[in-house]
Amino acid sequence: MIYYVSGPVTVLEPGLAVIDCSGVGYGCRITAYTASQLKLNQNARLYVTESIREDAFDLYGFISKEEQRCYELLTSVNGVGPKAAMAILSAGGPQNFTLAIMTGDEKMLTAAQGVGKKIAQRIILELKDKIGGGSMELDFSGGPVAAAPVQTSNAAALAHAALQELGYSPAEINAALKGVDASATTEEMVRYALRAMVMKS
Repeated sequence: MIYYVSGPVTVLEPGLAVIDCSGVGYGCRITAYTASQLKLNQNARLYVTESIREDAFDLYGFISKEEQRCYELLTSVNGVGPKAAMAILSAGGPQNFTLAIMTGDEKMLTAAQGVGKKIAQRIILELKDKIGGGSMELDFSGGPVAAAPVQTSNAAALAHAALQELGYSPAEINAALKGVDASATTEEMVRYALRAMVMKS
């Protein structure tokens, strides 16, 4: 199994990046989001998901574990193949995709080429619980909570769960959420944390 490829980018075209690994060029299919963070002839690391079929062996490369996790969640939905998953992530990136699922935003998903309303609805239905949209029995308070902070606690719990589902560790999440406005909504907290993680990487 190829976990990631690392080396200079020798070819950078729409939907494709070639990474030179000690003289071997690995061609990876990429999203527009990943492409925007790559530069020709500069070193890069792409996390790889392999797709092996009888007639093809494709490598899908992602600039972050977060984006790779979103891709794998998308392709777990019945009727969503690699092409549609890559189109969705190209249209909005992993941050906007996560928020679209959590808020039930079909328009963001249907903005991707080849993704219709029915598929968008199915994606939201099947992934909402996996990305923190469903009810969760999580308690970060460590004790009794007064009535006023309940909404904040729930927002933080949902944001924490959503980020964990994307593959981040509790330590990474706590660090990324440090300084976030305690009165922020779940979506605002997730956006804040993802932005912090992207800047850190």
